[in-house]
Amino acid sequence: MSTPPNPAAPPPGCPAHRLYGPEAEADPMGLYEKLRAEHGTVAPVLVQGDLPAWLVLGHRENLDVARTPSRFSRDPRRWRDMQEGKVPADHPLTPMTAWQPVCHLVEGPEHERLRGALTESLVRFDRRGVRRFVNRFAHQLIDAFVDDGKGDLVASFAEPLPMLVMTQLVGAPESYGPRLVDSARDMLRGTETAVASNEYVTATLRELVERKRAVPARDFTSWLLEHPTELTDDEVVEHLRLVMIAAFESTANLIANTLRLVLTDRRFRANLSGGHMTLPDALEQVLWDEPPFTTILGRWATGDTELGGARIKAGDMLLLGLAAGNVDPDIRPDLSLPVHGNRSHLSFSSGPHECPGQDIGRAIADTGIDTLLTRLPDLELAIPEDQLRWTSSLMSRHLVALPVRFTPRGSTVTGSTPVPGARSAAEPVPAPVPTPAAPAPVPGERPSVRVSWWARLRGRR
Repeated sequence: MSTPPNPAAPPPGCPAHRLYGPEAEADPMGLYEKLRAEHGTVAPVLVQGDLPAWLVLGHRENLDVARTPSRFSRDPRRWRDMQEGKVPADHPLTPMTAWQPVCHLVEGPEHERLRGALTESLVRFDRRGVRRFVNRFAHQLIDAFVDDGKGDLVASFAEPLPMLVMTQLVGAPESYGPRLVDSARDMLRGTETAVASNEYVTATLRELVERKRAVPARDFTSWLLEHPTELTDDEVVEHLRLVMIAAFESTANLIANTLRLVLTDRRFRANLSGGHMTLPDALEQVLWDEPPFTTILGRWATGDTELGGARIKAGDMLLLGLAAGNVDPDIRPDLSLPVHGNRSHLSFSSGPHECPGQDIGRAIADTGIDTLLTRLPDLELAIPEDQLRWTSSLMSRHLVALPVRFTPRGSTVTGSTPVPGARSAAEPVPAPVPTPAAPAPVPGERPSVRVSWWARLRGRR
């Protein structure tokens, strides 16, 4: 009798593709399509350390995995390679695969308990208050470069804005933001220093929890501590980490990807300026075409099963292929057709572990982009489009920089301090920042006769 094939091994003649390294980083979408052509909707792949996994490429198959935790658990303790000692403590994926007392890594009643505390604390936010914070920080970030007539919208806007807002919402000092941005990015890239970055984030949040337990306030951290489920400090720390890291990466990428399309895609810009697409519609289109997370790590098979024709063994790891599933030809045979207004994309996953903070992420992106385009309506890309560069990791692909130029306008809204000191718990929530008036003409300079497309669009609202 012949030996049965390794269920995680590719068919003869088809070498396993790594989801890390030069090929994956240079063109992840191209790699996904190559895998789809070779294997169909579920493909065998290798992650860091050449550990085997399954990448789910089909839209329906992604939903099947996400919605049936009885077959595909979120609990990493089921990972056979980890049980067999093949995943050391310093492995690059350890920060994302080591079990923690957090809702997205448990199932059943424990998941319901932790998820309930998380979602019930998130819904306590006043959505108008969230948008006020976004407006405030967006103006402060813009003020830091508005006099220069040029800037990098990734480093100076898309990346710092979500973390500044989230530090405010969790009740942390605003000074935490820059270091948390660096650490979060490092963790998600799965670098050699990812474990150290994870330790810094955890220690910072543990210090915050200790302070809020002693002096609670009206913020997300205090609400978690006060929740009737009586979360432990460890559980609160891990949920803060989950919310802040997920919100940072997903929202920063969503902002950067949307701004890039506004600046480079004539059809996209025409649909906005022509009133055929609102900014929220535009965000949904970006979530279809360029999701903030390309894959989600991971799910683990609870028993031997079959998915998309692949034979999955108990303990196998699966990766949700969000980007690949969003362009599945079975549901999007013509990618040129717009899908704005349709929220059936996979960008926030699905099922019991669907992202609970997606509406806050949308609010940060929507308000932040609107503020930027209102302040700087004549934004233009400062380099040829083909010079834009991306960096990719196992879970995401993000724009390295988005250099722009515009007419210098002066810091007329919040003063010259980009990020102020932390607001004390006793201070009131800041009032909305008024939309600035059009800048006065520069003496001796002929006024421009061009009316920006964004100004025309806002005039229709």
